[in-house]
Amino acid sequence: MINRDEAIEKTKTIFNTASDYFDAPALSFWNRFGQQTIERLSLRKGDQVLDVCCGTGASAIPAAVSVGSNGKVLGIDIAESLLELARNKSQLQGLNNIEFRSGDFENLGLKSESFDAVVCVFGIFFVPDMVTAVKELWRMVRPGGKLAITSWGKKVFEPANQIFWDAIQAERPDLYKKFTPWERIAEPASLQALLVAGGATQVEVFAEAGTHELACAEDWWTMALGGGFRGTIDQLDLAARERVKQANLEYLRTNNVHSLSVDVLYAIAHK
Repeated sequence: MINRDEAIEKTKTIFNTASDYFDAPALSFWNRFGQQTIERLSLRKGDQVLDVCCGTGASAIPAAVSVGSNGKVLGIDIAESLLELARNKSQLQGLNNIEFRSGDFENLGLKSESFDAVVCVFGIFFVPDMVTAVKELWRMVRPGGKLAITSWGKKVFEPANQIFWDAIQAERPDLYKKFTPWERIAEPASLQALLVAGGATQVEVFAEAGTHELACAEDWWTMALGGGFRGTIDQLDLAARERVKQANLEYLRTNNVHSLSVDVLYAIAHK
């Protein structure tokens, strides 16, 4: 198994770096899928919510709006650069019921059964031992509460995703798909099995096949820089990086690709 500390540090570095593009308009899908996760939870006024791997608040901020002034949302992430963006956005919206804190959610030391809802959107797969991570999240859910885990499905920004990796393989075969941890739970059955293995009960998984629109081909490269691909891109020298970029853009332009397929899995467990 991957060394846990190394995996956490790698993810932290990638997303601290990717913060410069993370909230670019081309990456509007963060907000879209974060909002949809919260809508599936049907939060109530006054609820206490924990959002781990919260990024810049794509699910935490809608949660804070949903629970109202008597509710409370705690957002946790390991990337301080993303948390700064989240704090700024919540302040601009005048939200006083939300706190963003830097931390590793497996070692938060928060009380058991202390949240009405625990949320993890596009984050659980960064932990090598996902079963232990689910157990920790489930531990903090109150009886009657819910756990929501959102992950990527089989198609993630296709066909651009495959073109990206083909271009990487041509330049640096040693980097080819070295960082695609979400593939471990890309099927509804595997995501459901993960939650059950972590002790979660009454688990439902909803599969959504959708698309993400591109205003222009360059949007795809902005997306790559603002997400998990950034760790691969930053290992290329400048010339190789430019060749990979141009290979991607040329394919999208030549084939008139204006939208990308994106499959999302929403898992909801009831305690």
